[in-house]
Amino acid sequence: MKNIGNLLVGAIVALVLLSMSAFVVDQRQTAIVFQLGEVVDVTTAPGLYFKLPLVQNVRFFDSRILTLDSAEPERFITAEKKNVLVDSFVKWRIADVKQYYISVGGDEIRAQTRLQQTVNASMREEFGKRTIHEVVSGEREKIMEVLRQKASADAGKIGVEVLDVRLKRVDFPVEISDSVYRRMDAERKRVANELRATGNAESEKIRADADKQREVTLAEAYRDAQRLKGEGDAKAASIYASAFGRNSEFFAFYRSMEAYKQTFKNKSDVMVLDPSSAFFKYLKSSNKGGK
Repeated sequence: MKNIGNLLVGAIVALVLLSMSAFVVDQRQTAIVFQLGEVVDVTTAPGLYFKLPLVQNVRFFDSRILTLDSAEPERFITAEKKNVLVDSFVKWRIADVKQYYISVGGDEIRAQTRLQQTVNASMREEFGKRTIHEVVSGEREKIMEVLRQKASADAGKIGVEVLDVRLKRVDFPVEISDSVYRRMDAERKRVANELRATGNAESEKIRADADKQREVTLAEAYRDAQRLKGEGDAKAASIYASAFGRNSEFFAFYRSMEAYKQTFKNKSDVMVLDPSSAFFKYLKSSNKGGK
């Protein structure tokens, strides 16, 4: 029984020592093996590894791409001495885990602080050489590439690789934005008023032209009507003259009949004439005939 107990104790001790000596490196991690505080091995490939129990210890670091996103937009000054607010982020990862541990003690917060300082210093330098238009749209891609190169060169000293630096938003401070928006609003209103005035002028011009065309059309119609009327009167006069020339006595008689008709059209008409007047010529003639 005593031997069995010793075997069990030995097995338990062996299992404990085995568990203390084995460690697993995930594919998303990099491991550093320390012996009495000194780095003795760096493991980057995933798998099962062993270390000396009680003498060696292992520390794991994230090997994935990490994001450094600024909590608040940073204020920078352009070449025009105007303030802009810049919201950016940095994509980075640990390239040399041993150098990373030596430089920042493996502290991710310290590494991010170092990156943030480097990126901000580079932004201040690049923005100070460019105008607002160049910063916002003209050379934005170029600025981001320059920032990435500078940040990566400095980050290499602490075992970090900078993959990308992006400017999410470049905007004016609130006090300047309000002024810009007011100026834009005033400009839009000015353009609207100008277009409205131009439209009114064009409307008046079209209306005046239409009135002119109307007057011209009426004048031409009146002219044509008067011409046709004159031609008709002339033709009627010609017919009358022709008829008179053929039988003057009949024409005189016809005109007298028309005069009688117009004169005695109403019963209330009253005329005071000399009985010997030529107006009664054909009336007298008809009496002579016994009618």
